[in-house]
Amino acid sequence: MPATDTLLPIGAVERETGLSKDVLRKWEARYGFPAPQRDPKGERVYPAEQVRRLRSIKRLMDTGLRPSRLIGEDEAGLAALTRAWDTPVALAEPPQPSSTALDLLRIQDSQGLRRALYQRMLKQGLEHFVLDTIAPLNQAVGDAWARGDLPIHAEHLYTEAVHWVLGDALASISDPAGHPRVLLTTLPEEPHGLGILMAATLLALEGAYCISLGTRTPAEDIAQAAGSQAAEVVALSFSLSYPQRRILPSLRELKGRLGGAIELWASGAGAGRLPHTAFEGRLLPRLEDALPALSDWRSARG
Repeated sequence: MPATDTLLPIGAVERETGLSKDVLRKWEARYGFPAPQRDPKGERVYPAEQVRRLRSIKRLMDTGLRPSRLIGEDEAGLAALTRAWDTPVALAEPPQPSSTALDLLRIQDSQGLRRALYQRMLKQGLEHFVLDTIAPLNQAVGDAWARGDLPIHAEHLYTEAVHWVLGDALASISDPAGHPRVLLTTLPEEPHGLGILMAATLLALEGAYCISLGTRTPAEDIAQAAGSQAAEVVALSFSLSYPQRRILPSLRELKGRLGGAIELWASGAGAGRLPHTAFEGRLLPRLEDALPALSDWRSARG
């Protein structure tokens, strides 16, 4: 294989790692890594080994580690850090549904993946499907991407397949007369939307009516939508990649806009890094925490 076959242009590296071109250039200037070569036109091209390291660095940054701590590590050091930060779910042997999904993603069989997920949902029932299949699958797919076993577009195929399966199921069980009326979204710096879809599915199964605004919604727009939709609860999702220092100020700003009548929930692994007394609302670090939160909301209102 010619050497040029293993060199990726900066746009491809951006897609494969989730790191922007600006970040790649800044790290090159500040840390001396990555250290791209130049093609005959003088454009940056990156060896496969550097792309693997960048992918591992991005994954570890999503756990809260700073790039200055990570960039000096070689592949072995990054692998050791990944093992230290991985959850038991990531370290365990994946269940059969994970293996099947990963195999289908490797061959980019999106229709086969949708069919397999749909069949699994019918077999398990919707609640167990969300908690016992999709939640560990999210971890397995993310880990496979971090190891370089899956390209970034395969992760996007997975996300679309889950949206297709759960979105259809959610539409079939949604009752506009249900209570509470829950508005779900993420703030502008949070692009990950599977969490709000999974939470909406669990809440709808328990009789809540869920209204999703998708992802990246400004606080002002969330407050306006909550008023126009007569929302009784606003639920935000924060992944580990959301800047931790921004979570609490963002929640407090939004709570001020919502007023006291609307309850605010902060969900996801990112929210789990906050102390429970940090703001006037409810923290739901695990997906299953949504159900007792719903029960408590109803108990408090008779």
